Amino acid sequence: MQKAIHGITVAHFFETYREKLKLELLTGEDGLHRLIKEGSINRPSLALTGFFKYFANKRVQVFGAAEMTYMKTLAAETQASIFRQMVQRHIPCLVLTRNYHGTKAMLDVAREMRLPLFRTPMITMNFVNLATLCIDNEFAPSATEHATTLDIKGVGVLLRGSSGVGKSECALALIERGHSLVADDLTVIKLLDERELMATSRPLNRGWMECRGIGIINIAEMFGIKSIRLEKRVDLVISLQEWTPDVVEERTGLEENYFEILGMKVPHIELYVRPGRDMARLVEVAALTHALKRMGHDPAKDFNERLIAFMSQQSAVAPTKIKPIIRETRHTEA
Repeated sequence: MQKAIHGITVAHFFETYREKLKLELLTGEDGLHRLIKEGSINRPSLALTGFFKYFANKRVQVFGAAEMTYMKTLAAETQASIFRQMVQRHIPCLVLTRNYHGTKAMLDVAREMRLPLFRTPMITMNFVNLATLCIDNEFAPSATEHATTLDIKGVGVLLRGSSGVGKSECALALIERGHSLVADDLTVIKLLDERELMATSRPLNRGWMECRGIGIINIAEMFGIKSIRLEKRVDLVISLQEWTPDVVEERTGLEENYFEILGMKVPHIELYVRPGRDMARLVEVAALTHALKRMGHDPAKDFNERLIAFMSQQSAVAPTKIKPIIRETRHTEA
């Protein structure tokens, strides 16, 4: 299920990232319901001169040293006029970097028009870079998958399968072997920067797992905090399927299959569950094999090339070695 984000409130932005961005609210508590509708940051330098034609009013606005120095060169009435024109275009909020407090005219207009006004001790460049990452994460396309996600030796594995097939039991066995749980049963996935899929769990059930026949268990308390991972890139999708006599299983590993999530194709492997098979070990080996492939070592292709070379060598010497044996066999039969 894919979810589209059309905006986040300033209140959500403030509460979620206040510590990370070191934000302090100066005024405008009544305007925290305003919406941030674009996942980027804007420095309104041209707007301060009265040019609003291409003004990015849907973004978080940032005043740095250049903007504040320019504002202080203007008369108080001019400051108030320019700032009021900006706020009238429904900007969501304004952040002052380098711990600037804001001029009296700016504060008066912000109070009057209920504009959330923040400040941070961070320098402008660092704040813009970090805030852009934070907002980009909020606006990233997201989806939920009925799957368990684990970090297996640095490989993010999305473990799929129908209810009751054994996903949680397999994950539990992997956690016992020292691997980490990202999400159990329901995984939230975001597409970051249109190039990588990041998996996490919902805050409510992070670190908890349902084990059929036992109930809900706390993974962190049982196996230690190292067994929990907050988020992980999805590198491999493994689907657990019920085995039937007519299934055709992959034998060589030469054929590559993919599973599509949010428009991104992820390598996909199907493993069939049957009595006597150690599914946790198979998942672990599949993850390690994928790690080898990323490093340029594909066992299936390497063996295939070795086999072709061996067959070529044998075909070159076969005419001189096989014919005498055939003749001798015929003579014996005669």
